[in-house]
Order: sequence, then structure tokens, then C-alpha cells
Amino acid sequence: MKSKSGTIFLSGLIAGTLDMLAAITVYAFILQKTTAIKILQSIASGLFKKDAYSGGSQMALYGLLLHYFIALTFAWFYFTIYPYFIFIKKNTLLSGILYGIFVWIIMNLVVLPTVFPVLPEKHLDFPLILSILILIFCIGIPIAFITKKHYSFHR
Repeated sequence: MKSKSGTIFLSGLIAGTLDMLAAITVYAFILQKTTAIKILQSIASGLFKKDAYSGGSQMALYGLLLHYFIALTFAWFYFTIYPYFIFIKKNTLLSGILYGIFVWIIMNLVVLPTVFPVLPEKHLDFPLILSILILIFCIGIPIAFITKKHYSFHR
């Protein structure tokens, strides 16, 4: 990828798509805890609150757009800090893993509690570990490798 904006867009698009596919596959199909529409509506509820759940496919679309906005924001942030940290440049896989954990921390300890003041208590259990692993493999690692490829091309 030659341009900065193209790289950020590509890494955000890939990460957002992988993350959404993982969430739908795991929570809607494998665990059968919800539906794809409900997952997207729950994302939209960050802006539209309870109205998101009665808004049908339009709210699901808003949820998808918000999801990609968040993924693009994380892609932009990693791309921006990349040149300033030697560790990130030398350890792409480990950096991606740590960035996935960072994304989980920001989303679960900052964003979600700010948007939803009352959340269920978190426990170190399978669902929590699974949510961290999804962000590591679907957000952190893809963003790290796509960003590295851009900067390697522009030396």
C-alpha cells in the first residue's frame, strides 16, 4: 500500500471485517447467544441507546458503520505511533498481540463504561478470554502487519 490513508483504510477495513465475522461466527452461530442483527444493534446502542434495538436493519447498519469507524480509529492510532517505537518495528507479531490487548482494555475499561454506565461485572473466564483473543487475532495482528508492510515499503 503506497498511501498513508490507503494503508489506514485497508487495515481498518480488514480488522473491522475480521472482528465482525468473528463476533457473528462465535456469538451468533457457535454459541447461539444472539443474532448478527442484535450484535450490530448493540453497537448502535452506544449512540442510540434502547432505540437501537427497535430500529431493525437501519440500526444494524448504523452499528456496522460505527464498528468500522472504531476499527479505522484503532488502525489510524497504530499507524500514527508506529514510527516512534522501535519495539513495534522489530516485533510485529508481539506488537500485534499487545495492541489487541490494548484495544480490549480501551474498549472494555474506557469506552464501554463511559457509554454504558451499568455493565455486568467482568470475570476471568472463557468469554472474557475469548473476547481478548478475538481482538488480538482480528484487530491487533492484522493492523500491525499491514502497517509494517507500509512502512517497510517507504524506507
